[in-house]
Amino acid sequence: QVQLVESGGGLVQAGGSLRLSCAASGRTLSSFIMGWFRQAPGKEREFVGSISWSGGPSYYANSVKGRFTISIDNVKNTVYLQMNSLKPEDTAVYYCAARGVIMASYDYWGQGTQVTVSS
Repeated sequence: QVQLVESGGGLVQAGGSLRLSCAASGRTLSSFIMGWFRQAPGKEREFVGSISWSGGPSYYANSVKGRFTISIDNVKNTVYLQMNSLKPEDTAVYYCAARGVIMASYDYWGQGTQVTVSS
C-alpha cells in the first residue's frame, strides 16, 4: 500500500505561483511513477504531469508545459508540483497519484488539494 497526502493548495492571483507537495509513505517507491492530476468543477479529471521516482524525464500536459515543474525529494519521500504563471483556468482540485512502472493505471491517490486562481 502507498499513502499519499497533498498539501500546499490555496488562493492565488493570476500570474502568481504555488508549490504543491505530495508526501508518500507505505512502501518502497523506487519502482513507481508519480503523477499529478486535476479536476475542475463540471469537468473530467485530467493529467497534469508525471515523473519516475527513480529519475528520468518528466512529462507534462500541453496546457501546463513551460509553467509547471514536477520534482522529487528522495530524502523526504515527497513529490512537488511547482506552478508558475498561474491562470484562472488552472483552478481545480489537484491530486497526486502513484502507479507501478509496469502498470497502466494509477492505483494510489491522495485526497486532493484545492487551487483557486483569481483573475
